[in-house]
Amino acid sequence: MTYEPMPFDHRPDAVLGAALRQALDPGDEAAFVARVLARADQARATAASWAAVLARWAGAGIAAAIVIALGAGYLVGRIASGPAGRPSVTEALIAPPTQAPVVDVVLASVLER
Repeated sequence: MTYEPMPFDHRPDAVLGAALRQALDPGDEAAFVARVLARADQARATAASWAAVLARWAGAGIAAAIVIALGAGYLVGRIASGPAGRPSVTEALIAPPTQAPVVDVVLASVLER
């Protein structure tokens, strides 16, 4: 695989620079400052109303979080306890045997010698 350098011109592009200046020029500075200040006042008013909306919904949000946490705890508790009829592998290995050992197998292996 050969590497061919791409042509790069480090000098500013006059056409692109003129287009950017035209698109980004605010025009009348006084009108531009007035628009920016008006938007800032509008943003402050909107932020205050958002705080009021969040404050109204805070109680319902906390109640919903509590209900979800209780439901999740209940489901995890049911899953963790498992079905009562079937012991786990650990319980089956630790528990004492429920039936007497089969003596016939031991006697047969001893008598065959």
